[in-house]
Amino acid sequence: MSISDDDAPHLSADTFAALQEFYKEQEERENRLKLISSEATDENIPIDEDWQLSQFWYDDKTIDILVDVALKAVGPSGKIALVSCPTLYKKMRQKANDCEITLFEYDERFSIYGKDFMLYDYKSPLLVPRDKSSYYDIVLADPPFLSEECAIMADLVQRLLDLKKSSFEPTHRNNLANEFWCYSNFNMDELL
Repeated sequence: MSISDDDAPHLSADTFAALQEFYKEQEERENRLKLISSEATDENIPIDEDWQLSQFWYDDKTIDILVDVALKAVGPSGKIALVSCPTLYKKMRQKANDCEITLFEYDERFSIYGKDFMLYDYKSPLLVPRDKSSYYDIVLADPPFLSEECAIMADLVQRLLDLKKSSFEPTHRNNLANEFWCYSNFNMDELL
């Protein structure tokens, strides 16, 4: 049985034009990021959320609170790991001149951060350089919530990491309806 051209699905002209415009804009952003990566690090280039990667950026209030708590916890020259939370990087870098900051991230667009970027896949959490396994003073992690294997975190963070839920509730730029929590292995509420 063959399908004739008449039976194949077709997009309306408006839908096709919108799709082409979307792909054009996406290609322009990727080309701009490639150019910047090859020339120099420019931390002022905006990187949009990629919902296919379960990326949902924190709002400015959440960024400020998490950065301030981390810096209070480690002091002026601490070693900070950001795991799957790239929206904290810029503010952390601005406020923590003498801190060592590493962004562990799957999205290679963030390689524009140069030596501060380390490719990381939460599905292989132990694949980090051996010298980094006990290296950091504080680790801030935000695993992709919407993937099936990350959907229920409360029991895991208690059982595997001995983390306690904080009163602080992170919020996001696009007002996600999902509930989000913050866990720590220290009394984070004292530093808020």
